[in-house]
Amino acid sequence: MGFLEVQDLKIHYPIRGGILNTIQDYVRAVDGVSLKIESGKTYGLVGESGSGKTTIGKTIVGLEKATSGKILYEGENVTNKARSRNKKYANYNKDVQMIFQDSTSSMNPKKRIIDVMGEPMKNYFDYTPAEIKRRVAELLDIVGMNAEAMYKYPHEFSGGQRQRIGVARAVASDPKLIIADEPTSALDLSVQAQVLNFMRRIQKEYNLSYLFISHDLGVVQHMSDDIAIMHRGRFVERGPKQEIYQNPQHIYTKRLLSAIPDMDPTKRASQKVERQRVEAEYDAQEAEYYDENGRVYDLQPFDGDHMVALKPDEPNSSLQNETINTGGEA
Repeated sequence: MGFLEVQDLKIHYPIRGGILNTIQDYVRAVDGVSLKIESGKTYGLVGESGSGKTTIGKTIVGLEKATSGKILYEGENVTNKARSRNKKYANYNKDVQMIFQDSTSSMNPKKRIIDVMGEPMKNYFDYTPAEIKRRVAELLDIVGMNAEAMYKYPHEFSGGQRQRIGVARAVASDPKLIIADEPTSALDLSVQAQVLNFMRRIQKEYNLSYLFISHDLGVVQHMSDDIAIMHRGRFVERGPKQEIYQNPQHIYTKRLLSAIPDMDPTKRASQKVERQRVEAEYDAQEAEYYDENGRVYDLQPFDGDHMVALKPDEPNSSLQNETINTGGEA
């Protein structure tokens, strides 16, 4: 059993209409997904905008409600219990934190950084003002910022600096798991690398687990141990990082991988041809990977922990063990 385990999670939103405003249908934002995050490891969750990946993260931290399924934390069912005032779940609320994509809107503009970062310290540890000041200074130093930053307001920092502060704030409650939702998508490449390196350094120092949510397979490859590819509210492929990148099986995974730009300019022409080939294959074979309602098929075992969404009657032997050139490291 994983440190945190999600079992057959579904988040459906009702669509109402008619004279009586009755439920006509549901938006299946998340439609039955399962994953396990191990202690000290990073689980990458990849998908395009609207795939449902952020909804999973928000449900784990209690910002969304699960329709069905289970979230197990250290073996205990905590489904829809996050943010509860019940003292039984206080440790879960402390242990599971989130880094938001938009660092600006996630901070109160009227509060100084010492107050923003000090709030979880007051809530979970009852620190004195002196202890909060010392701890905030320590965390700011870890993410490469000086102690004087604690007396400033969020608008006084650049986007990269605010995201570093967001990382430091997430660590302030001494968590065990951090949900990182597109933490670097709004940053330029140099700042993006800095933030990712800070996250890796903090992970080692604090033995943190991450659920790293992103649309960028290149970034996820750099950060993750295991990866799930999400599309239309379901997983199309799931497994160890090496398997997903070196031996992708689902046409949607191949499509995402083929879009990663190659840093070698001499290979870009061949990569463009490969990308066009994969796009044509996707258009031609889409019906084979989705049912008549456009729903992704259930995951089935392919090789060890490598799972692929297949037709129920399609044998694994029909899958082609094909590796595509992504331009990234293996």
